[in-house]
Amino acid sequence: MGVHALVRQVLTEVGIKPERFDLQWASAAEAPRFVKLITDFTARMRELGPIGEAEGLSQEEVQKRLAAAVKLVEDRKVRMALGTATKAIRKDAVFTREHIDAVMADKLAKSIQSGLEGIKG
Repeated sequence: MGVHALVRQVLTEVGIKPERFDLQWASAAEAPRFVKLITDFTARMRELGPIGEAEGLSQEEVQKRLAAAVKLVEDRKVRMALGTATKAIRKDAVFTREHIDAVMADKLAKSIQSGLEGIKG
């Protein structure tokens, strides 16, 4: 769930709708669940339309922003902040999506902003 929170936060920061990313787990024994996950995600993507359309961005701008997102998650400070957030979550032993998202937002905000400034500047 930590990676889920990180990717959604980075997408938000670069101006791409975070709903375009979802990470769910399904075992081989959960075929009906897997089908539902894929069907629901596909329906959400159809509602949003092609990437960039719902965001009001040209394809060139989408490519630029996605490249910035990749650089951001490769940034050493962001990866270190992710590790720190993961340790905090384990220490808290609260594994709800809400708690994980809150800890990730708190621990990653500064490094994400710093990383974006480095990319833009």
